[in-house]
Amino acid sequence: MDFSFNDEQREIQASAKRLMEETATLDRVVELAESDAGYSPEAYAQLADLGWTGLHVPEEFGGVGLSHVELIVVLEKMGESLYPSPFFASVCLAANALIEGARSAELSDDNAALLAAIAAGETTATLAYLEDAGKYRPSDVHLTARQDGGDLVLDGSKRYVVDGHTADSIVVVSRTGDDEDDISLVVVPGDAPGLTRKRAHAVDSTRRIATLDFAGVRVPASAEIGERGESLSTLSATMQLGAVALAAESLGAAQHCFDTALAYTKDRFQFGRPIASFQAVKHICADLLMAVEASRSAAYYAGWVAAQQREELPAIAPLAKSQVCEAFWEAARANIQLHGGIGFTYEHEAHYYYRRATSSRALLGDTAFNRELLLQGLGVAPVAA
Repeated sequence: MDFSFNDEQREIQASAKRLMEETATLDRVVELAESDAGYSPEAYAQLADLGWTGLHVPEEFGGVGLSHVELIVVLEKMGESLYPSPFFASVCLAANALIEGARSAELSDDNAALLAAIAAGETTATLAYLEDAGKYRPSDVHLTARQDGGDLVLDGSKRYVVDGHTADSIVVVSRTGDDEDDISLVVVPGDAPGLTRKRAHAVDSTRRIATLDFAGVRVPASAEIGERGESLSTLSATMQLGAVALAAESLGAAQHCFDTALAYTKDRFQFGRPIASFQAVKHICADLLMAVEASRSAAYYAGWVAAQQREELPAIAPLAKSQVCEAFWEAARANIQLHGGIGFTYEHEAHYYYRRATSSRALLGDTAFNRELLLQGLGVAPVAA
């Protein structure tokens, strides 16, 4: 299969590379990571001006109407620089939940307006799924959304919500019945009465997470996304598309780690010659090259599958996520090792990539969980532990 980008995609790629070089230098990333908001609203507005916040959003909702292939082109470049922004949470999680929900039922006016606002970069949003168990399984969702007249009342807690402390709107995975499949997706304003938000400690300072507590949070019934009986399918599709996006982002970061490590081995001399000439170092670099290139194939293919809405997405998305995030983690770890003592210092960039790699391994399910999803997507029952 030919994974070459067309002229339009290459232009998007070049624009993304230029913007990251201008706005996401290491010093700027560190500055934003230590700020209260964790990102620059002005820089995020630049993404919106370029149309990137609505790249894959259908034109009927105010988006550009392109595909997930164009989206992964941008995400790969963002990953290279660890670009801190609400792009992943808003565009790759919340917007996808709304888009997928619209396939089962027409969005309410408010939800359609929210999707258009996300596409325009005028508002930020996120998806709140995990709870105390820390597992991406419907059976572990205990936050309830009970009907009360024409409203839904939410009670419970969410954990590890990406950008949950700053998002303007939150798509909340809620329980509406006793059966495992009784799941709904409900949009809640970030400033809703009864909602308490608190930033949580995260290993990766460039991607914020938060704890959300809902105490009698009341929203209109029209805040629910899609057909209730189809909500589990909507959620599954959203998670699969999020996995594809995370794979693309992690690919860019893995490539950066490999390029940085390789360049350093050529510049660092020991015993009168560059360490790149040592057999052991060559083996490490060769293994990393193979891992990164295999990850590129996985990420690009997953983007194409998502763009074509092919039936194999339930298998390909977790495959790409597990493959690329593992490769990223290995590349980030090797980057530190090959840099020697300087790689362990706080002043060096290597630890930021290692932290992001550690975070991305767990985000949207760890490698073991995604490999289980892969087996399920292939129609193979996983072996009982």
